[in-house]
Amino acid sequence: MQESKSIKNWSEDERPREKMLQKGAAALTDAELLAILISSGTRERSALDLARDILGLAHNNLRELGRIGIPELQKIKGIGEARAITISAAMELGRRRQVSEGMDRVAVKTSKDAATILLPLLQDLNHEVFCVMYLNQAGRLIRHEFISSGGLTATVVDIRMILKNCLLYNANQLIIAHNHPSGSKKPSDADKKLTLQLREAAELMSITLRDHIIIAGNEYLSMSDEGLV
Repeated sequence: MQESKSIKNWSEDERPREKMLQKGAAALTDAELLAILISSGTRERSALDLARDILGLAHNNLRELGRIGIPELQKIKGIGEARAITISAAMELGRRRQVSEGMDRVAVKTSKDAATILLPLLQDLNHEVFCVMYLNQAGRLIRHEFISSGGLTATVVDIRMILKNCLLYNANQLIIAHNHPSGSKKPSDADKKLTLQLREAAELMSITLRDHIIIAGNEYLSMSDEGLV
């Protein structure tokens, strides 16, 4: 590795790892944190240079970085499969931390409470995914799960399976959600039709469909708040 490109040859207070030890993680830039994950550079570029290339691919937006897959990361010269996997794993851990923080709430009382849990799960996906939140009588989240992927219709989303799982998990309430990769929060006719079908089927089993939330990027729409549930 060329002397000028090696982070080892920087002054100690400029090296990302040493800086983190001395000042804490919050003192590091996004590029410096990524450089720690990358670990080392190439003959031509330091780990920090590669980190800046990655952020440039994501338009310097960490949410966009979370949407970039392993093959895309590997298109950057110097980022092989192992480094791409490391970065992708770090982004997934960040998402799971957000989900865990949302699940720590005493109860899901509002659409905002639900969105706090759902946004990290769905906002970075490039394909449409349907998610169900199963709640107890007090509104506390029992569990969440993905039901289908790749399109939202009554034939793809198995209403019977959702209601069967309600009985299995002893859930009295439901919140369903899906993402719109297009970025539009507006519910489609298929969204409205599915919501009506599930609400009516759930009512026959004394189960309440609380909401249908649409995630579009880092924003959301509550069909309940809009009077559509």
